[in-house]
Amino acid sequence: RTTNGGIGITQISAEIPRYYTLFQNYPNPFNPVTKIRFSIPSFAETTRRVASLKIYDILGKEVATIVNEMLNPGTYEVGWNASDFSSGIYFYSLFTDNYKQTRKMVVVK
Repeated sequence: RTTNGGIGITQISAEIPRYYTLFQNYPNPFNPVTKIRFSIPSFAETTRRVASLKIYDILGKEVATIVNEMLNPGTYEVGWNASDFSSGIYFYSLFTDNYKQTRKMVVVK
């Protein structure tokens, strides 16, 4: 368990993806735990990427950082526990040096 609401990051596939991908969280809507999956591809220049996965509230305020580390290419899954947050719409964004994607999720209590 992390100190910021994440419940651990796990590499779920050794297969090297061809593209960055941020998948829709599952389940959605959820109460109180959801899983977020994302892929980090391999490029010739380097084999590791700094990846950040952040959670934002409906006003755009950052409420949690659940991943912020160097990752090898692969597909990862991380859980987020929203038990300390109110019901509503939240956004999660994956950032790397050359990629950014955001998706929407809903907490229902």
